[in-house]
Amino acid sequence: MRTLLLAFALGFGSLPASAQTVHAGIDAWQKGDAAGAVGIWRPLAEKGDADAAFNLGQAYRLGKGVPLDLAQAQAWLERAARKGHVDAAATLGLLLFQNGNRVSGMRWLKEAAEAGEPRAMLMVGTAMYNGDGVPEDHVTAYAYVSRAAAQGLPPAKATLADMDQIMPLEQRQKGLALAQTMVGGKKPAPKKVVVTPAPAAKPASAKTPPAAKVSPTPAVTPGGKWRIQLGAFSQRSSAESLFAKLSSKVSGRQAYYVPVGRIVRLQVGPFESRAAASSACARLAPQACFPVEAR
Repeated sequence: MRTLLLAFALGFGSLPASAQTVHAGIDAWQKGDAAGAVGIWRPLAEKGDADAAFNLGQAYRLGKGVPLDLAQAQAWLERAARKGHVDAAATLGLLLFQNGNRVSGMRWLKEAAEAGEPRAMLMVGTAMYNGDGVPEDHVTAYAYVSRAAAQGLPPAKATLADMDQIMPLEQRQKGLALAQTMVGGKKPAPKKVVVTPAPAAKPASAKTPPAAKVSPTPAVTPGGKWRIQLGAFSQRSSAESLFAKLSSKVSGRQAYYVPVGRIVRLQVGPFESRAAASSACARLAPQACFPVEAR
């Protein structure tokens, strides 16, 4: 976030007036005035500004400055993605994928992955490794994950390390060669400054390919006031479906379906400490996950 904003500030003098106004919304957001930021972004988004539409979609996704509304978040993110906003395409793909719409989610994730977005490359690579909604292709999967890891994405580094232990050397070599072809086969798109009102979401709702084959961590006696949150869903059935897929990796823990307006949050626990919850999240990567204190 800091690096992106610094890059934005360095180029501020040459940006058009509309971009300066988007930045004014970021200033308001960072000062805690989320409603004011939304008020700045909305008219720009309605006029077709992709950065403003992306930020507005993030606000609805987070429920800051506006009521949490995943349908509105999806609508605004899609408007930005259709204008070529790569981060919007990746975030939209993750949102759709997490809520059970894997076909549309993967379509947007592939578009973002082809543009080099690391979260999207990790998601697409993971899906290809597992044959999850796309044809199984370990070589191409390795190419995408290695490219995401090369950009410093921690879950991608962890997944690549696991792939290195499982995949044959010949497949990995082919994957690296393919990754170089992907990068060198076409000119990269000009780097666009991305305006983000919150830390980027982690990849969600995909099986971690190698980790699924690793022996599970020995079970511990549940206890404590900490949980891990795995997503927010418009339908409880989607939350239940995700927990069913991940339950074997959180053995001994139970699911909590926490209603927040029209949204259901999936939380799993309990854990004895924040550190234990964070450790559980690390084992679930690239699934979106963060520790929360039970209330």
